Amino acid sequence: MKKLIVIIAGLVAIAVLFLGTLYKEVDTNYLRIHIRANSNAQVDQVVKYEIKDAITEALVPYVANCNSFEDVEIMLQQNLALVDGVANAILAKNGLAYTAKSKLATEKFPTRKYNNFVLEEGIYDALIVELGSAQGDNWWCVIYPPLCFTSTSSGSNVVYKSRILEMIENFFG
Repeated sequence: MKKLIVIIAGLVAIAVLFLGTLYKEVDTNYLRIHIRANSNAQVDQVVKYEIKDAITEALVPYVANCNSFEDVEIMLQQNLALVDGVANAILAKNGLAYTAKSKLATEKFPTRKYNNFVLEEGIYDALIVELGSAQGDNWWCVIYPPLCFTSTSSGSNVVYKSRILEMIENFFG
């Protein structure tokens, strides 16, 4: 019986070491998106989500052509005016006097759970979209890997998936 316990303990130790090695090899480059509402007024919060949906839809075709963190970062830098234009068109359509301004920046984010995937608190590169004074509650997600960028509404049946998330789900699922 003692031999069996020692063998099981050894196998568990090997499995833990193997898991640790796998985890360290996972790509840790994440590019997040952070949309900051003008205020917590209902109109500002509603328009924030409308802008989130429109920006996501506008960027999906671009993100689909990116194969790395660096590709996404370059694509976003080249398309900041597109992001601003999408957001400002929605603000104008809703009769709001303020405008949007987007930028790429490095910021601290809290721990956040996306379905079965947890992204720990830390410093991340991000697309920051500030609406007006940007003093209201905000929305954030991940552009790369594309955890929040899926599309089936644009006439295509393409769904963008995260390889990292798939690896984690397959391992623990």
